Amino acid sequence: MARRRKIYEGKAKVLFEGPEPGTLVQYFKDDATAFNNEKRGVVTGKGVLNNRISEYLMTRLAEVGIPTHFVRRLNMREQLVREVEIIPVEVVVRNIAAGSFSKRFKMDEGAPLPRSIVEYYYKSDDLGDPLVTEEHITAFSWAAPPELDDILALSLRINDFLSGLFLGVGLRLVDFKLEYGRLYADDQVRIVLADEITPDGCRLWDIETNEKMDKDRFRRDLGNVAEAYQEVARRLGILPEAGPRDLKGPAMMQ
Repeated sequence: MARRRKIYEGKAKVLFEGPEPGTLVQYFKDDATAFNNEKRGVVTGKGVLNNRISEYLMTRLAEVGIPTHFVRRLNMREQLVREVEIIPVEVVVRNIAAGSFSKRFKMDEGAPLPRSIVEYYYKSDDLGDPLVTEEHITAFSWAAPPELDDILALSLRINDFLSGLFLGVGLRLVDFKLEYGRLYADDQVRIVLADEITPDGCRLWDIETNEKMDKDRFRRDLGNVAEAYQEVARRLGILPEAGPRDLKGPAMMQ
């Protein structure tokens, strides 16, 4: 059984060719990065937890009609996804002032926003993922106006659903990042949710204590990063069967 061909490797995941045309295998690493890759580390078991958390959230979103690239989880660190053409724009939905937003507008972290705010960032490590407008996105043809309309509508629906879901397990969804792609099928093109939804890309605070349960624990040297991810998984009812033990490398994939 041969190792599959690597298609792409990012900060937290590796993509391999899938078992059939139009699919990819998405492998979750334990690597942790922050500040545009200036800070790096390894959080043992993070990839296992993120695989399960993203599987759960993508599945729940699909149940309420959100189209995604997710097909199924293959094992503790891998999932099968549909191959899509990634739109080079990160969508950030903010419900509460935090992180760079607080600094940009000189707002106290934790201050509620008058309504959910959607921001767009151009995906470019070299440029530091700059904040962009809808005008930039359409002018540079990163996405057509109808595609951007779909992305905005989907992002707000996802925010509504996930905010309620996390609220039900005692977590506040402060903000989160989404990525989208074009799915080509049957001579049609459809915008679908891609990448992942995990504590790597969400700010999650405990409702009662405001304790951070996300990658800010790594960014800010708060410690107990793996424990926070485990607690999110525990509250969602999806802790891995064997626990988030470290699995070495993407060895053999079926």
